[in-house]
Amino acid sequence: MNETTGLPHGAPAPIPATTTPRRARRWDPLRHRAVNFCFGRLFGAVAKTLCEPGQLPARGIHRVLICRPNHRLGNAVLISSLLAEVEALYPGAEIDLVSGGDAAQSLFADRFQVRRVFSLPRKVARHLWSTIVLLRQLRRDSYDLAIDACNGSQSGRLLLAIVKARFKLGFPDASTPAGSAWQGWSCPDHLGQRSVFLLREAYAGKVERDCIPLNLRLSEAERQQAGQALDAVFHASHRHAATRPVIGIFANATGAKRYGEEWWTRFMTALLLRQPDLLIVDVVAEHGRTQLGGNFDSYYTRDLRRLAAVIANMDGFISADCGVMHLATASGTPTLGLFSVTCSKKYGPYGPANAAIETSDISAADVAAIVSDWLNVAVLTEPAAIDGIDASQPLSSQQRSSELA
Repeated sequence: MNETTGLPHGAPAPIPATTTPRRARRWDPLRHRAVNFCFGRLFGAVAKTLCEPGQLPARGIHRVLICRPNHRLGNAVLISSLLAEVEALYPGAEIDLVSGGDAAQSLFADRFQVRRVFSLPRKVARHLWSTIVLLRQLRRDSYDLAIDACNGSQSGRLLLAIVKARFKLGFPDASTPAGSAWQGWSCPDHLGQRSVFLLREAYAGKVERDCIPLNLRLSEAERQQAGQALDAVFHASHRHAATRPVIGIFANATGAKRYGEEWWTRFMTALLLRQPDLLIVDVVAEHGRTQLGGNFDSYYTRDLRRLAAVIANMDGFISADCGVMHLATASGTPTLGLFSVTCSKKYGPYGPANAAIETSDISAADVAAIVSDWLNVAVLTEPAAIDGIDASQPLSSQQRSSELA
């Protein structure tokens, strides 16, 4: 049985609330400067000990620590590709994971090679003693490899300084020595691929396969139970999903990334005019209120793996840029992300059946037209046609005919 530190065993992980206080964002630059002032020398000392490209041995790595102390659901899901890469490069290793909040516990605690998930509290100042206990526990252990998995994360770099490891791996920054081989190094645009690329650059062996996609490794039992739950939802409303494509919609997101209910009404009206056979499932956010007007069958859960398993039984999924979008991508269901303010190249769902749309300068009806084209290729046709989608590039109204033809 894998251990989980910081949360009650077996507690379901709720979908994190999708609001970020503006006051917290406003104080971020000041907080970063304060941390740099207090720990700048420590960051510089850690930078001198980081593993150089090609120095990480292909054998002898048995105890691995991955540090990603962030409470957001999306960042927890995005770490699954690095977790899978470590498992592939070192199949005999045991992995500890440091995360923020409880999302990683729910998603990864039962993974076979994962020994423990350390869950740092979201508000460290309010849980100072439990944080100290957790850090002392980390300090007592020794690792063969410790990875700071996020570029520019001060908390990840502090954890790297605290833990004892033969090899420490992190992204180059201002503290990186001038003579380091990391100088001038460039990493992929997508956040889910960066830490994988970092590990491969440091690895002394050869790796020729593509980046492992996001994957939660849902069990067959999870998928079957979720499929039965979804069937029950349709049965209760006397709908039949046997011959109709089931499309999930998640209408919530954080702050400026959120689309209003009027926008969703216009979008759904236009989409169903083009695709009248779609069977829509309104995936309700953690606050429990529908944002699609209550006109569709709905599903609600605060358990992340249960939600992923339900999405895995759908034919397609549409969401604004948020953690649930990444969860849908990791479930294996073709996913389309809607981006209005954030960078789709950095955060968009990637994989052969996934795509992103930049919506800032087009109407809801135009977005629906692009979505309809995507559905025709990624969901409503044979799998071989999916290879024609370049998910690394956002779709737009000007290019949809060439990207999706």
